[in-house]
Amino acid sequence: MNRILDGVRVLDLSRFLAGPHATLLLAGMGAEVIRIDDPAAGDSLSNSPVFHGREGPSIERRREDDLGIAFLKRCRGKRSICLDLKSPEGRELFLGLVETADVAVENFSVGVMARLGLDWPRLQSVNPRLVHCALTGFGSSGPDKGRRGYDVTTQAMSGLMSITGAPDGPPMKAGSPLADTIGAGFAVSGILGALFHRERTGVGQFVDVSMTDVLFSLLFDEPLDCYEALGLSPRQGNRVMRFSPMNAYPTADGWMVICCGTEAMWRAICAEMGRDDLAEHPDWGRMTWRVANNEAVDELMVAWTRASTSAELDRRLDAAGVVASPVQDIEALLQWPHLRARGMIQPVAHPTLGPLPGLHAAGFPLKFSATEAGYDGTAVPTGAETREILAERLGLDAERLDELAAAGVINR
Repeated sequence: MNRILDGVRVLDLSRFLAGPHATLLLAGMGAEVIRIDDPAAGDSLSNSPVFHGREGPSIERRREDDLGIAFLKRCRGKRSICLDLKSPEGRELFLGLVETADVAVENFSVGVMARLGLDWPRLQSVNPRLVHCALTGFGSSGPDKGRRGYDVTTQAMSGLMSITGAPDGPPMKAGSPLADTIGAGFAVSGILGALFHRERTGVGQFVDVSMTDVLFSLLFDEPLDCYEALGLSPRQGNRVMRFSPMNAYPTADGWMVICCGTEAMWRAICAEMGRDDLAEHPDWGRMTWRVANNEAVDELMVAWTRASTSAELDRRLDAAGVVASPVQDIEALLQWPHLRARGMIQPVAHPTLGPLPGLHAAGFPLKFSATEAGYDGTAVPTGAETREILAERLGLDAERLDELAAAGVINR
């Protein structure tokens, strides 16, 4: 069965997480993704902890064939070559690949591609049909475009940290690197939109994705600029200012998130608590009163939830039509039949050692009715296909490839 992006060629210049995650998603939809790394420095992931190999996971690299877990996960289904883009020969080879490519993805700091002589105007002159996506912390325009950033600094600058955490606590980052991964998802959306535009017009374009823009666009759906006037703390913890009860509550054996989005749910919760007197109470029976008196509501809920297990509360509240869920840790997630049934728990294999016991990665998160999707094959060693790809795409013979290797333009 054909995949949505079968025949689409992607040149992946990206590093670390945001760019590699974007190209991983493209690979999952069938695109041919070619990682392009430096022959001297290698890639950014295979030599980074945490490692995994024949002796299991480790912080320190214990054997030569230990590889970074991030590399094993993020480079699934991709090909790999090495080119020295700082050399004239390396740039010439890259531009040769651009001629027949559909997409180029990079997350360099703003200005790096221009200094290499490989910015959008140059790539466009070589291939007007190309889609060039730059995924950066602050975007390719604006006064702060040159700022360097990691996921956590992007969370800070976008405002996400200012609204994450308890009202009386410090700003907190999200537990997962959301700026990188959500930015990657937006980058894929932009790339797919540009490819669709190209189908209509025959013209490629530059796609400028700022992780700060992305996070801000999501968090500012909330009327944060009205919180001060409402007397609300910007950090609400696990609460949502429109609903009550809405929080994580302790149970006899864990935690339960309970969400009351309607008055019908409140009546159902009251019935489960044996407090029908509060269901239609002139104060407790109104969402607006409960929101204004969240602390009292939470005290009532905690006194009830502590007496039952998470599983019991989950069963009862689900049957009563209340939105609720136990807080699942990684052990529970790996055993969850629902994720397994949807193919979301996948084994991870080493390129030479095969499947690695106890190591898993997420499956492809989109399901299509008419096409397959998923990650084919392991991460391949850096530069493993340099000669094959350059011979196949650019027609270089063995003698020329030997010369390039001797000059350090490609890997040996």
